[in-house]
Amino acid sequence: MKYLLTDQETERLQFRKLEIRDFEVWQELFFDETTKKMLGMQAFKTPKECCEKWFEWTFHRYENNLGGQNILMEKSTGKIIGQAGLLVREVNGNQEIEIAYSILRNHRRNGFALEAIRKCKDFAFENNFHERLISMIIPENINSKKTAEKNGLQYKEQIYVNHQKFDIHEITKEIWRKSTAI
Repeated sequence: MKYLLTDQETERLQFRKLEIRDFEVWQELFFDETTKKMLGMQAFKTPKECCEKWFEWTFHRYENNLGGQNILMEKSTGKIIGQAGLLVREVNGNQEIEIAYSILRNHRRNGFALEAIRKCKDFAFENNFHERLISMIIPENINSKKTAEKNGLQYKEQIYVNHQKFDIHEITKEIWRKSTAI
């Protein structure tokens, strides 16, 4: 489970593994149809189905050393505010590490995604997991693109995965190293 940020912290956030007891809170994410679309979950009919699939995928990743998103807890309140983490993916025949993130609606626009992405990026490069990191973002997800770009990830290309279009944003270890030396 080397890709998990379990027990990592930022100024305002604590990372921990997703647990079954988080289901009700996390299900809230899928009540919003736009969010379902941005996460590629529109094939599932109900928020419960979306959440069940999300948990299945996350636990599969955990069990198979494929990374996975960690729960993000706000330190000051102890509340779950979202998830973020590193996902091992095959993209165009190459193994990549994706920075993935999702923030619950009531906690958006507070800089939590930016803070979580920064920690994921630093953790991955400090531990030499890969020479570059990507984020796969549905083209219509303007807010996620802006968040990725604020964290130094730049648009690279557009790809299709399982008939779904994604914009790939990337940052290389070399660019990260230069940005941390400032």
